[in-house]
This record gives sequence, C-alpha cells and structure tokens, in this order.
Amino acid sequence: MSIGLTSAAYIAAAILFILSLGGLSGQESAKRAVWYGIVGMALAVAATVFGPGMGHYVIIAVMILAGSVAGWYVAKKVEMTEMPQLVAALHSFVGLAAVFIGLNAQLELSSVMAQKAAGLDMTNLAGFAAVLAHKTGVEISILKVEVFLGIFIGAVTFTGSVVAFGKLAGKVDGKPKKLPGGHMINAAALVASIVLLVVYFNGAGVWTLLLMTLIAGFIGWHLIMGIGGADMPVVVSMLNSYSGWAAAAIGFTLGNDLLIVTGALVGSSGAILSYIMCKAMNRSFISVILGGFGGATGPAMEIAGEQIAIDAEGVAAALNDADSVIIVPGYGMAVAQAQQSVSELTRKLRAKGKTVRFAIHPVAGRLPGHMNVLLAEAKVPYDIVMEMDEINEDFPSTDVAIVIGSNDIVNPAAQEDPNSPIAGMPVLEVWKAKQVFVSKRGQGTGYSGIENPLFYKENTRMFYGDAKKSLDSLLPMID
Repeated sequence: MSIGLTSAAYIAAAILFILSLGGLSGQESAKRAVWYGIVGMALAVAATVFGPGMGHYVIIAVMILAGSVAGWYVAKKVEMTEMPQLVAALHSFVGLAAVFIGLNAQLELSSVMAQKAAGLDMTNLAGFAAVLAHKTGVEISILKVEVFLGIFIGAVTFTGSVVAFGKLAGKVDGKPKKLPGGHMINAAALVASIVLLVVYFNGAGVWTLLLMTLIAGFIGWHLIMGIGGADMPVVVSMLNSYSGWAAAAIGFTLGNDLLIVTGALVGSSGAILSYIMCKAMNRSFISVILGGFGGATGPAMEIAGEQIAIDAEGVAAALNDADSVIIVPGYGMAVAQAQQSVSELTRKLRAKGKTVRFAIHPVAGRLPGHMNVLLAEAKVPYDIVMEMDEINEDFPSTDVAIVIGSNDIVNPAAQEDPNSPIAGMPVLEVWKAKQVFVSKRGQGTGYSGIENPLFYKENTRMFYGDAKKSLDSLLPMID
C-alpha cells in the first residue's frame, strides 16, 4: 500500500473516530457510533499492517489472531457489572504498550547512533531504523523528549490502572491509603523524574529510562491508592485520558499521524469528562487526582433515628396509590442485574397511567454512563431517563422515590454535614419526596464507607434484600 493510500485511510479512520465520539453523546445514536468506531479501527489496523515499511507478516498475523480471540473471549465472559474494572484493565494495557514501544525506540536509536559513529553503511536499514538514520540532531533531541514522556505517562497509567482494577474488583481496599508524607513523596518522585529527563537528554543510556519507569510506576500506584472508592468513576475517566496522551506521545515517536490524532481524541475527551464529573461532585480535579478526597475533615455529624424495614406488600401498596414515581438506580442494581426487573416495574406502573421517571447522577455506578447503559439494555425509554439537573427540583412533588443500590449520590450529608467526605457534592434530593424506599442488601455503608442519614429519616423505609429478588417479589402485587 502506497504512502498516499495509507494517509487517506488514516484520514478516513480519524473522521470515523470523531463521528464515533460525537455519536456516543446521545443514547439513540450510540449504536451507530459504536459501528463507526469499529469500522474506523479496522481500517486503521489494515492501513498500518499493509502500509509502507511493514514486514514480519506471520508474526503480525499471529498477534492479531491471539488478540482477537482474547478480546472475543473477554467480551463474552465479562458481565456488565464488571465493565468498570475491565475498562481499567484495558487502560493498563495501553500504558504498558507505551512503555515497551518507548524502550524499543531508545534501543533502536542507540543501535543507529552506534552505526553512525562507526561510519557504517546506513542504506541497508529499513523501517523505524531507517527513519532514525535520517533524523537531524535537533530531531533526535525532540525524539528523546517524546520517548521520555511516552514512557512516563505510560508507566503512570499502567500501575494506576492496575490499582484501579483492584479497587473496582474488590481485590484492593477501596479506602484511600497514602504513605506518610504522601504528597511530598509524589513531588519528590516527580522532581527525580525531571532530573532523569535532563540526564537522559544529555546522552545517558537506557538506564535512565528504566529508573524513570520504576519511579513513574510508583507515582501511578501511590496516586490511585490515595483516592477513595467514591471517586472511582473520575479515576476511570482520568486514566482513560492518560492512556490517550501516552498513545499520542508514542505516535510522535513513531511518526504515526493516526496514533497522534486518536491519542489526542482519547486524551482530551477523557480530560473533559473528568472535569465534568468533578464539577458534578463539586470537587477540584487537582484535589481528586492527588488523593485529596475520601477522608473526613472533622467529626461526622451524629445520626438520630433508626432504619425501619418494609416488606414487598408495603412498597406495592404505596406504588399502587402513587401518581408520580422517580427511580434512582445505582451500582447495587448493576450487581444484582436487576435492570430487567426495573424495566418491567416501570412498564407496569406506566400502564396504570402513573408518571415514572429515572434520576441519573453523573457519577452513579463505577463508570461514566454506567446506569444509562444498563437501562438502555433493559429497553427503558430514553425520554424518561433524566439527568440530575433536570429532575432534582421535582422530588418535592413526587409521591414515591425508589433508590436501588445507591449511597453517596442520595446522601443528604453532602448538604447537612460540613465534615462529611462528600460535603458540598451535588446529590439527588430524594428525601424531599413524600415517601422513599431504599432497596439495599443490608445495613452496611457501601463501597465508599460513608454513612447515609437518608436511611434514618422518617419518610424512608428500607426494602432489604437482593434488588432483583425484591423487585420480582413486588411485580405481581402491582395491579
């Protein structure tokens, strides 16, 4: 394939990626957008594999086949509830790839420079080595900066994503943990990395990159360990952004325009999404990524009252008498795989002429848009799924609010307790509804470990049990 044809394929793929990102902003266009991304990636891979300077097609074919089989297997096996940790794991692969490519680029550069110094014939070089042989001194210097940044961002992304995976999968404690003097340690590690950049730039060998990789890996591990479980949706989108910038840096190293464009798209969109989510939580983005959220600033407000349980008959009676219902889904719905039961409950209530809507908080679940995807999968109509800003003012005029497996996003302590770890965070004000039913497995504090005064309010009743089983027992009583 000629350079011109490869460039045209790259441009077409980039346009498809942009259309894919744009389409994902709406539920109705999301399916079409996913196909844009699939076709764009297939085109990009084909143009790269059959582009100029490529070889070793047997090895490439084996790797593509192995990756495709692994991807198909994972996609078939992983449940929707495990999607957040899968995304975090995939980010780690991108970071590790950036590290390997950067180190390989340095080894290739060292080999080419040694051949140049020895006065050997450079005309027999091919591929990336041939590109390096024709670079000027200034271009080599720029390349070194690109390699260093690519490896640094990749290492931070890799270890940070591994920790995020562990927290999301429940294999690592979700509470924030930092070493004594945590911020100073991170700052010292960053300064050490900058010093290594200067040393590497001035001719030091690959050892500087290896040492920097270890330091950057520590930074990624320590940063994410210091972030509480309540911030995991932001962490996932932030790591998504990091993986994009790592890919863009490696794109500059390899001279691959499509990798630069794709990395910039992923990096910028992830950063924007992280900013939007931090704004929705009333948190500083810098504070979140430095682990400044997740710990109380003083003694928590004492909670008066007790949690009062209710059975399916009681919930059904209230729903049968209600005219308006708002359902607030959370990660508990995903764990119980209760979205189909929720959809059936919605259908039955709407068939009786009742107004039923869903309230979605920007950080509900453990992945941006997690609840929207689950509800779309269960064929809940798009027009009754409302964002927090659209529906929050309607709770006072609502007869029944049903909370399914949510904690922080409906926690009144965000408004009432200045010492709460989530103080100031905008929340869904479900407690203002006439009656509130909370579907919850038990009396625990949930993933983030923050107590919720909502469960003790006079108009709240606790509908204990697995969300799917609880809703299934409720459905026959809706007449």
